[in-house]
Amino acid sequence: MSSQSDLVWMCVKKSSAFLRKNKNCPVFSAAPGNLASLNKQKYSALSHPKPVGLSVRKSGKKSTIIMTTKSTKDASAISGKNFFAETGVAKGGKEVKGLRKVALVRPDLAEEVAAKYAKIKQSFRKNKNVAKSRRASK
Repeated sequence: MSSQSDLVWMCVKKSSAFLRKNKNCPVFSAAPGNLASLNKQKYSALSHPKPVGLSVRKSGKKSTIIMTTKSTKDASAISGKNFFAETGVAKGGKEVKGLRKVALVRPDLAEEVAAKYAKIKQSFRKNKNVAKSRRASK
């Protein structure tokens, strides 16, 4: 980690508009780009030099999973660079094709990104069970 990111973390870790504190719970963060919503430098998009985040973009009825990283061209850019995570699953079902880039950028978060991607994708599924009325004649 660079000294600049450490300095930013020291300023942000206890006082930030994104912090969510409760009794008997870990401190959560609602910052955009925070992968696990925990207030740790490992997940923080504000202070880590190589942030990775997953979010959902909805356009009409279609929802798309977006992976966000910091722009590599301009290190001083505040806004991140978005690229779409591919929705296909590779053979074997363990590795998602679009998430291979994460292993290059942040190998420590590759498994967590894949797990969150799977949870988000599962949340897109519709409930197939239709509630039947008990009053309907048989």
